[in-house]
Amino acid sequence: MLDRIRKHLILFARQQVGTTSYLNLVQEADLGFNLDNTHEKKRLKEVLAEISEAEYAAGRPILSCLVTVAGHKGQGDTFYKLCEQLGLGEWRDLRRQEDFLKNLRAECRAYWQDDANFAQFSQLSEYSDRQA
Repeated sequence: MLDRIRKHLILFARQQVGTTSYLNLVQEADLGFNLDNTHEKKRLKEVLAEISEAEYAAGRPILSCLVTVAGHKGQGDTFYKLCEQLGLGEWRDLRRQEDFLKNLRAECRAYWQDDANFAQFSQLSEYSDRQA
């Protein structure tokens, strides 16, 4: 599942504009999560965080910046707290920075639209071995 979500978000970064929602991600990547179930929604957030942590540790952009939360202006507190854990700053400050999220998204798109990056890193098998 990690690999499927990762690949979906990479292709989204390459081919789509804007952002995707949790619901669209679940439907388009055929994940089978019921977002009305609190446990399943929490699990999806955990999977997105795990992918983003691995990508960031490998020197690549945070893919979950492309997934928005309904009712928020882009991201919820969970995303900013993840960024804080990654050492990007205090989450409340990051949330208040007008260009922080915009810059993360631009960086993510630019990275994955680069054909060399896509060719070298889009098909990593490290996620295939994990079970979600």
